[in-house]
Amino acid sequence: MHSAIGSRKDFSNMDEDQLLAEYKDCLEGILDHEQVLKLDLHTQHCNTSRLQHSINVSYYSFLICYKMGWDYRSAARAGLLHDLYFYDWRVKKYIRTSHSSWHPRIALCNAKKITELNKVEIDAIEKHMWPCTPVPPRYIESYVITFVDKICAVCEFTERKYAQIAENFRRKRSFAS
Repeated sequence: MHSAIGSRKDFSNMDEDQLLAEYKDCLEGILDHEQVLKLDLHTQHCNTSRLQHSINVSYYSFLICYKMGWDYRSAARAGLLHDLYFYDWRVKKYIRTSHSSWHPRIALCNAKKITELNKVEIDAIEKHMWPCTPVPPRYIESYVITFVDKICAVCEFTERKYAQIAENFRRKRSFAS
């Protein structure tokens, strides 16, 4: 099991931590679904797989909603399913319109095939690319997923860049010694 990037929680044994056990319960039946696991074969941002990105969005959306007393179950589920598509968004031939407006519809269609979704989950998956899409989210949980998605994307991108900078710095220091 992947753990959320930046989290100190041990996702390999989720039952030993009460919060992680609650998170795991929210995702029962979809976390280990074949289609969701296939996301690990697709790159999302730099070295981050689409599954890892989805877990990041899911876990941090769950955490925020849990702490605020909002619908954390829907946030965890929609966060995991928000990018449930299998084409390479960097290759233009797969996209009919812009990727930012096209992939939420595909993810929603795919998510509906593997689980029943409530109105919050549908809204969050469908509108997670706002403001790139014209219609804003309707629910607070949808806004959480929208903003957590952007923050995770930036963190996933900068994680690689910071690793490169640190490696270059180490090389220069060892060369100077």
